[in-house]
Amino acid sequence: MNRRTFVNLTATSLSLLPMRGFSRVATPFAPAKPAWLLDWIKINDKGFPNYAPLKVSSGPYAGGYLNDMEMPNPHSTSGFLMKSCMLFATPESAYYQSKSLLPEIVAAAQAMLRFQHSDGTIDLLETNFHSTPDTAFVLENIVPAYRFLLESKAKGTEKALDLLKTFLKKAGEGLIVGGIHTPNHRWVVSAALTKLNELFPDPRYVRRIDQWLAEHIDLDPDGQFNEKSTNSYSPIVDRSLIIMARGLNRPDLLEPVRRNLLMTLYYVHPNGEVVTEASNRQDKGTVGNMSRYYYCYRFMALHDNNGEMAALCRLIEQTCPKEQLAGYLDYFLEDPTLWRELPGSKPLPTSYAKAFPYSGVVRIRRGNWDSTLLSNNATWLTFHKGNAILQGMRVAASFFGKGQFQTPKIEQQGDTWIMRQSLEGPYYQPIATDKIDPEGDWDKMPRTARPQSEIQKLTYTVSVTETANGLQIDLDISGTDNVPVALELIFRPGGTLSGVVAHPKKEKAYLLAGESGSYTVGTDVIRFGPGRAEHKGVQLRGALPAMDAPTVYLTGYTPFRHKLTLG
Repeated sequence: MNRRTFVNLTATSLSLLPMRGFSRVATPFAPAKPAWLLDWIKINDKGFPNYAPLKVSSGPYAGGYLNDMEMPNPHSTSGFLMKSCMLFATPESAYYQSKSLLPEIVAAAQAMLRFQHSDGTIDLLETNFHSTPDTAFVLENIVPAYRFLLESKAKGTEKALDLLKTFLKKAGEGLIVGGIHTPNHRWVVSAALTKLNELFPDPRYVRRIDQWLAEHIDLDPDGQFNEKSTNSYSPIVDRSLIIMARGLNRPDLLEPVRRNLLMTLYYVHPNGEVVTEASNRQDKGTVGNMSRYYYCYRFMALHDNNGEMAALCRLIEQTCPKEQLAGYLDYFLEDPTLWRELPGSKPLPTSYAKAFPYSGVVRIRRGNWDSTLLSNNATWLTFHKGNAILQGMRVAASFFGKGQFQTPKIEQQGDTWIMRQSLEGPYYQPIATDKIDPEGDWDKMPRTARPQSEIQKLTYTVSVTETANGLQIDLDISGTDNVPVALELIFRPGGTLSGVVAHPKKEKAYLLAGESGSYTVGTDVIRFGPGRAEHKGVQLRGALPAMDAPTVYLTGYTPFRHKLTLG
């Protein structure tokens, strides 16, 4: 789950809040808010009524808010608190110092205390209970909510402030001792402790942060974090490190942010989406834009006077819905230095072939088309041309139930990228007499103890070479003869296929027998071919299930040698 999905309904932090740390500038008054920021405030105003149907009216969690499964939960409730406190404290909001909001805020704060366990933690009902990391995630809302009310100095906020402070202080006790599950949790917890320490200085908070930092930031030489989670956790880690760098006066913590953001410039598709196929988290293969990165790129573009990052910010503004960007309003109201004009743009990388070996990724982009090659992934190639998208290429052979191809590494030979895999399919002889189980228990006479014979072999070699307008993929699958093979071209739904024939028995499956086929979305067209349709076995034993997407198959038998072009 992306813990900040609910933040699309939320926003926080006060523009008049004094800046803390090396990059914050204390000012006696905030500059005038730019037009785009005023638009974001209006968007948050417009979305605020969406909370009303989610409010819990009775029971132990009265005053709290429901998730999309109609469960009262602290994440939705903290989202309401951030949104309501932000609107209450922002002069440009239609809800500015609305007296009718204060009872709602108090009720939600009381619900948050009922969600909170005696150890200071809360639950993520989907999976985590007594969860330190999820407590840190909700503090991303509760800390700004508290700051908003505090800095508003409005009459009648005392009770809500006292309730929120109680929650925060109790949460802090949990964060200084609680454990984590995943690499990013360390930095989310540390960022929450940093924010708590700004409000309620406590050396225990800093000591706990130092414990986590002693493990070092999990950044590989490519500039990628351990989880490789480009559509979820990478921007969360970047954001957390920025919070820590500012709040702890640790500018060195910006270096991993800088390196990750510079690497991510090469993970952007021409239509503004982000490459997700290499992730080892739940966002693997999802469709996502770059909105989650906007704060990080804007902060670093201004901090470093970096024209490439400024250009990426402008690309995000052009390709992402304003409603998504407005979900991060709290960060921009907190720091008026972010309201400054971005530096002048420098050209973004749009023509390259670049390997990221530690991530198992090769990225190729030439203007309006790009491709991703992936190791350790059954979906080993994608191809985007504008909004016409080949979201995956896979190949399998019905070879002893284990013939789904994926390569352990990608090698470069001149202008060609090579992927290989070798498989064996043995048979097994009678087990040695002294290893026979007296009861004849098969499980006690394992195949690993038996001699092998009639060993069958299959070798895949996939070569990818650039052409004038796209790619040429050469497949060589050989070894054991007459093994059925099926190559899948899996397209993102929403376009039109031509030059192919519908499979007679399987929905969304098509065969390419002719010289060429095409997939069209609007004015964007991917052309592919030549085809090959020697059989109709498109779901081979041992192959992954078909995706729920229009898929074109090329079929044949080993030795399978075929040259396919994409463009």
